[in-house]
Amino acid sequence: MLFSSAIFLFLFLPYFLIIYYLLPRSWHGMRWNNAFLFGASLLFYAWGEGLVVLVLLLSICINFLAGWLVEKGKRQAGLLLSLIGSLSLLFYYKYANFLVNSVHSLAEAFALPIADSLTISSVTLPIGISFYTFQGISYTLDIYWGRIRANRSFLDYGTYVAMFPHQIAGPIVRYADIAPELVERTVTLEKFGIGAERFIIGLAKKILLANTFASVADTIFKASPDSYPTETAWLGIIAYALQIYFDFSGYSDMAIGLGKMVGFDFKENFNYPYISRSIQDFWRRWHISLSSWFRDYLYIPLGGNRGSKARTYRNLLIVFFVTGLWHGASWNFIIWGLYHGAWVLIERAGLGKWLERVWAPIGHLYALLIVLIGWVFFRAEDLASALAYLQKMAGMGPLGRVAFPLGYFLNVEFCCSLLLGVLLSMPVYQQVQLIWHRLLVLVVVLPAKSMLNVVYVLGLIGLFVLAASYLAADSYNPFIYFRF
Repeated sequence: MLFSSAIFLFLFLPYFLIIYYLLPRSWHGMRWNNAFLFGASLLFYAWGEGLVVLVLLLSICINFLAGWLVEKGKRQAGLLLSLIGSLSLLFYYKYANFLVNSVHSLAEAFALPIADSLTISSVTLPIGISFYTFQGISYTLDIYWGRIRANRSFLDYGTYVAMFPHQIAGPIVRYADIAPELVERTVTLEKFGIGAERFIIGLAKKILLANTFASVADTIFKASPDSYPTETAWLGIIAYALQIYFDFSGYSDMAIGLGKMVGFDFKENFNYPYISRSIQDFWRRWHISLSSWFRDYLYIPLGGNRGSKARTYRNLLIVFFVTGLWHGASWNFIIWGLYHGAWVLIERAGLGKWLERVWAPIGHLYALLIVLIGWVFFRAEDLASALAYLQKMAGMGPLGRVAFPLGYFLNVEFCCSLLLGVLLSMPVYQQVQLIWHRLLVLVVVLPAKSMLNVVYVLGLIGLFVLAASYLAADSYNPFIYFRF
């Protein structure tokens, strides 16, 4: 079930909120708000996944038991159960097909007799498995390192992992960040309003912007490279860069908003990554919950930057290799991760200091160019397609009958969306909000202040109606991060 679907917006969410607020918080020692949230989250997941919800429940059971074992002094047994159990599920469902097919291709290339026996039935990827796997592992590791205590309530722990706002596509929420709220949380009208505002903004980013860019990017990437000129190729990758940003940051906004509506405060997941002046800066701003997870649970345990430069570079390459692999079972993702890792190494070797001194726009253009080239590997179906697309971006490659000239895509709607997308990928809206709040402070007459608040609320309602109208009129509603 998508947040940006009619069934969620007009059926699941209203009924969920009504029942959630009618139920008592606790009764006879039972936290009914958690019980209902846990059950509703399992229903939300099972709606589209069916019995695959059992994989989610198995992951919850593995890490709940692992945390209990660590707490009881069986530290190694608990840690091994979490790592082996969680990673085995992730490996089987996400990487088994990739590994067998890669070995099969290698065996065929060398004409090995085992090639014909290397086959496997297609394994369906459970939605969100990468996210809830990492949450479970971080929970056990934090207990192992003495940062938190194990939760003795299976209901509370299950609510933490399965909670539908962040369950399918993040952000990766750490147990320590919301542990107090699992026990006791309150939602004021103001907090609910902030959550609703954040949800509507995220929905608009997804429906009005990401879907518009997706239509153009998908058309160009699915076309043969000889059917469009170089400038169209650049438009395609710019459209995809904006699509993936507004798609994923929009989902994160909706998740954070939904969390506030039920009393949870999730951390920010994006901080205007396209204004970065370096690739290191980009990864401090892009998918913050994932990059900080790898920093704390992989990079630092490997030794971080505490050893020689060679060891630091090795650790960074391992992290970026795993980052690429985490995104998907494909050589394209691995190359994308290592590509970013290589640029981080180059910056740490000296380029980063030069970027700090150089005129800021040069740093921004450098970072954008590197990121855009990297997105080609992320978006293309396979390595050959990525290389052909990059060749077209460089002005090389054959050009046949041009089916998609640049002007084919430059209608009024797309041009307006492109302008708006570029502006909103910078902290423009943040500045508008700041000016608006300052205006509210300056207005001392209560009726005028109330009128301004009403205008803002009506604007949000109008934005929601507009997004819902687009959703009803257009069935094209892809969501990139569902496959991770």
